[in-house]
Amino acid sequence: MTLTRRRVAAALAGLPLALAAAPAALARTGDHRPMPTLHLAGDSTAAQKYADAAPETGWGMALPFFLHRDISVANHAVNGRSSKSFIDEGRLTAVLAELRPGDLLLVQFGHNDEKAEDPARYTEPWTTYQEYLRQYVTEARARGARPVLLTSVERRKFDAGGNALPTHGAYPAAMRALAAEADVPLLDIQEHSLALWQKLGPEETKTYFNWTPAEQDNTHFNPPGAIAVARLVAAGLRATRLLAASGTRRLDDDIPASWITWPEGDGA
Repeated sequence: MTLTRRRVAAALAGLPLALAAAPAALARTGDHRPMPTLHLAGDSTAAQKYADAAPETGWGMALPFFLHRDISVANHAVNGRSSKSFIDEGRLTAVLAELRPGDLLLVQFGHNDEKAEDPARYTEPWTTYQEYLRQYVTEARARGARPVLLTSVERRKFDAGGNALPTHGAYPAAMRALAAEADVPLLDIQEHSLALWQKLGPEETKTYFNWTPAEQDNTHFNPPGAIAVARLVAAGLRATRLLAASGTRRLDDDIPASWITWPEGDGA
């Protein structure tokens, strides 16, 4: 195991991966359920990246490394989208056409909902943000699929004392409140990624983001960062019993960055 991998393993070991409790009906299904397809609705932090964007990597690209080989990941996340614009562009409609009973719809928005200067994307945390999220929940359930809400993965931001700082304002709290109200499983990726960045520290985290001295990108990931966040997501799916234990793999393994590939194409 490499030095960097040992540091990450130690950091992950200290995180409270219980995340949020799944509804009792999900917990009782045991390890014999059919393998679902995981559909991702989200923004650039999760999205598929292409050759012209390398080494930028969405965590959705790394998620299959931690899942049973019979579990498919349909990554519908797109750069720059919010909970509102994803719906307004008809993208949720396209996702719903693919959903089957028993599938999971993982919903992670917030980064672009925060952009008050852009009315096409902006939502207010305690009103329109919750209203749009509720549409994903309602529509997934209507098709027999299971919605899962994911608070936004944290950016890399530290104060002068080396403390990792939250950057998403009220959006994570608004999603947590909606999840509790609507009895929707929640993976608190904001909380756990913030804890991971804190354990790694200001310098080590640079190696997880698409960060260079010339272009200090503290939002998007490179392969190690995407792998680390995907590991959090997979561990959360297992801890909440949204996936059976047999549905995940390699949670404690070293995943080589070379496993990430960027196909030709674009993310439009």
